[in-house]
Amino acid sequence: MSSSALPSTTFVRVRRLRALLALAALAAGGPGLAGCGAEIGDACSLAQDCSPNGDRICDTTSDEGYCTIQGCDFDTCPEEAVCVAFFLGSFANRPCDPATEDVSTDVCGFDELCPLEGFCVPLASEVRYCMRTCEAADDCRDGYECRDATLMRAHGGQPIVAPGQVLGDAPQPFCAQAPVVLP
Repeated sequence: MSSSALPSTTFVRVRRLRALLALAALAAGGPGLAGCGAEIGDACSLAQDCSPNGDRICDTTSDEGYCTIQGCDFDTCPEEAVCVAFFLGSFANRPCDPATEDVSTDVCGFDELCPLEGFCVPLASEVRYCMRTCEAADDCRDGYECRDATLMRAHGGQPIVAPGQVLGDAPQPFCAQAPVVLP
């Protein structure tokens, strides 16, 4: 075997190894997809189903799980999502008008908010999640509703807006689990 044959043999082996590795990467979902996680709103069982980077969680209290990011703000969710505030607990406090609160009226206390539901709620009860945006019911998975302003008032949740902006009459709809109606 001549010494000139050695580099070409090594070159062929390296090319074969690269081809095998490329084929394995394609079988695993492609080189661009191997590190990607699921989108906000996708079904999941574990946080790893949502992102291998640990930057998303799986809300297992939602039917079939819901990939999300907790603790978001108005500009921190991925492009397919909006940051939504939910208020934990049941509140039948003072009625308020979200359109006029802190503008022409001041019914709620300094440590309260006036959400779309129209009752003052404690600031401490707020929790925020990135939720998949939608325009129609078929944009959401089975068992989920495209929550518009009417459904937000009835079932909770409202998008977070930038400082100095108001929510308005037509806030961005989002996909959330539809309430279960028992017979």
